Amino acid sequence: MTTTRIENATVWTGVRSDDGYVESSAIAFDEGGILALGEAASALPADVVVDARGGFVCAAFRDGHVHCLPGGFEAAIAPVRDHASPQDIARAVGAWAREHPEVEWVRGEGFDHTLAPEGIFHAAWLDAEVPDRPVVLRATDYHTVWANSEAMRRAGYTRDTPQPHDGEIVRDADGSPIGTLREWGAWRPVYDLLPPMTREQAVDALTLASAGFASAGIAWVQDAWVEPHDVDSWLAAADEDVLSFRADLGLWCDPNSWRDQLDHFARTRDRVAAEGGGRLTATTVKFFADGVIESATGALLEPYCDCPHSKGLPNWKVEELNLAVAAIDALGFAPHIHAIGDAAVRMALDAIEHANGVNGARDRRATIAHTQLVDPADMERFVGLGVVANFEPYWAKY
Repeated sequence: MTTTRIENATVWTGVRSDDGYVESSAIAFDEGGILALGEAASALPADVVVDARGGFVCAAFRDGHVHCLPGGFEAAIAPVRDHASPQDIARAVGAWAREHPEVEWVRGEGFDHTLAPEGIFHAAWLDAEVPDRPVVLRATDYHTVWANSEAMRRAGYTRDTPQPHDGEIVRDADGSPIGTLREWGAWRPVYDLLPPMTREQAVDALTLASAGFASAGIAWVQDAWVEPHDVDSWLAAADEDVLSFRADLGLWCDPNSWRDQLDHFARTRDRVAAEGGGRLTATTVKFFADGVIESATGALLEPYCDCPHSKGLPNWKVEELNLAVAAIDALGFAPHIHAIGDAAVRMALDAIEHANGVNGARDRRATIAHTQLVDPADMERFVGLGVVANFEPYWAKY
């Protein structure tokens, strides 16, 4: 086991004293953790000695909500970020497609879903650049997908396709799909046609994510959306020893089939513990209570100001969310619930309260993620129920 000592440093310990936070001048550690601070650290023999030259040293960070695989995969597909208009995105996609004639499905991750009026992106804009191959782009919100005509044709989308109960196929005046698909029920049939990520692609994506986390001093993350095929990708990366961080895998709970997933969740937790090389766990189950406010799929208590007939699109029925959260809680998993709108936040709090009542009190650390809009009446409930409010600056920018 390698011992490392960092000296000539300002080591921030995070321990508070009467004079402020305790600092030290040196730190010694190995793979098991911190061995000593200050003079005691300087006295220890070390395999590696680093002169910090007066630099600042602190504990690594933890990120409670990331999507590593799609984020890392962006570098291998069409570049759709940081464009000024939908037409700019389409041109970039077209250029990439012409450079990669061997790729059957042209895809991209992370376009700005606010660039088009009312968040409606037209298949025709992509058809002008790539008319003969399917194109599927997912927005930064992960709830909006922009598809070209060929992609929708392969999915069987026509004016006669019924609206899914858990999504929206945006249509034009005559009922034909425009090219914008909102929420799982609308874009999942298209994504199910995509070729799966290969082992090599998955390892490359997680290697890129690993480098990004290391550059920011992040040593642990919560992957907040892991489907069954993603588990193999994570275990492949652990097997090839490309992870510079630890991760807990949040297993996605499908509102349409969650009862059938319970055994899978338990088996996956055991498998990841056995095969994750000490870097991976799978102790969390991820729920999406609603969508996002920008596409009017975030679930609100009152109607949208610019869409007075709608209060958004909850992904779960209240009773089903209560039952599902209680069931995974009984299995010892921590619920991690995406809730953007105030109605969704209330649903999530109610479900956690229901689990507390059904399964008894314990230190759950249930998490509600994003919490973009919270009714004042629900603020104190986070404290009373011991719920972690996982909020990010991204969701506060509008």
